[in-house]
Amino acid sequence: MQTQTLYYIIYGTVAIFAIVVIAYFILSKKMGKSEYQQIKKLKQGTETKGFSFEVLYQKLYITYSRIPFIKGYILKLRRKLEIIDVEDEYATRRDSARILSRAFLILIPVVIATIILTHNNYLLMSIILIFELFMVDTLIDGSINKMDTNLLKEQLDFFAEIRHAYHEFNMVEEAIYQISQDDEKKISRQGEKIYEILVSDDPETELEKYYDIAPNSYLKEFAGISYLTKEFGDRKIDKSSLYLQNVNNITEEMQIEILKREKLDYVFQSLSLISIVPVLGLEPLKSWCISNFSFTQSFYNGKAGMVVQIGIILLTVVCYILLRKLKDNGSTDRQTVNNENPWQAKVYKNPIGKKIVDLFIPKKGTKEYLNIQKLQKDSASKQKMEWLFVNRICLAILFFIVTIFLSWQLHRISINWIYTEPTADYDLLRRFI
Repeated sequence: MQTQTLYYIIYGTVAIFAIVVIAYFILSKKMGKSEYQQIKKLKQGTETKGFSFEVLYQKLYITYSRIPFIKGYILKLRRKLEIIDVEDEYATRRDSARILSRAFLILIPVVIATIILTHNNYLLMSIILIFELFMVDTLIDGSINKMDTNLLKEQLDFFAEIRHAYHEFNMVEEAIYQISQDDEKKISRQGEKIYEILVSDDPETELEKYYDIAPNSYLKEFAGISYLTKEFGDRKIDKSSLYLQNVNNITEEMQIEILKREKLDYVFQSLSLISIVPVLGLEPLKSWCISNFSFTQSFYNGKAGMVVQIGIILLTVVCYILLRKLKDNGSTDRQTVNNENPWQAKVYKNPIGKKIVDLFIPKKGTKEYLNIQKLQKDSASKQKMEWLFVNRICLAILFFIVTIFLSWQLHRISINWIYTEPTADYDLLRRFI
């Protein structure tokens, strides 16, 4: 058995080496194409000698954007990062490629090892692969949340420097401009954006646009009070500046928010991963029970055992999602949903889809229609009535298909067990006497 495992490890290592060689040749070919040539021309005269991770991440971003399944995920990832890296395409691409590359470096070796070690047990393989996908998703979200928290910590220093600069210049826009010159900090890009708003021809309209892309509510408040102070001047209350008092209040709120996030990180530390661990014990527990109590084989290999195992997997996934929701601060998720042209709108625009959905939507003015409309308003939902019913119909179809498939599969398992059930030769009473 040890020799066979050693062979599997050797074969796996050779396979990984072959994949790396093939990927190298594919990347070498793609680098000769037009987009890579344009990048090469742009960096002529500015590139540094030797290897650069910055350039590598830009190339990897282009590569990821062309791979069908990865393309959708990296676009979703960059929509979250766009909130932090406001109007900085270079930083957004770099951060997206860096986070995804690190996830692949962890996921690919682990998946290969899992397939090699569990190729004889498809159920265990499926459970472990699902567990690994959840683990990588948790790591990616953790990286994004860490960047968002670091931005909040940078804001504390930023606002402290703003107070000193305001005492020196006594002008809001000049103070923000001077402090935003540090290009190494992400908060500097937010400061530059606020400065551009204050000196623009129509600052009120630009401020409304900034409210839609600001990474957190504290920068919205800061931009708002900066605009009001520039337009209407500062006031003295108890011999101190009203503007500086407001900045101090925002700073205190940020300190409370950072403390809350640190406590949440401590309380939920590794809890999301621990919530998925129970599914890993399904197969070992099943093997132990069957080897020690052979009469349990009829339960595990029958319909009831399969239902229990599926139920435990579903319960574990639900617990994982609920824990993620409890821990999530929601700072970078609110902008990731496309409210202008989601997939529900595309389905409803289709003539056949429109006819089917219209059959289920209650007529305007009816009691049922007004009830649903009121519930949408109470929940502050941005979904249209048509999109809501598209969701309902799609979920009903999905659950119908899953139910039919599970019923057929369970029936097949039950029939197979009846045909292959061994003769029971286990004496439970004698074992314990």
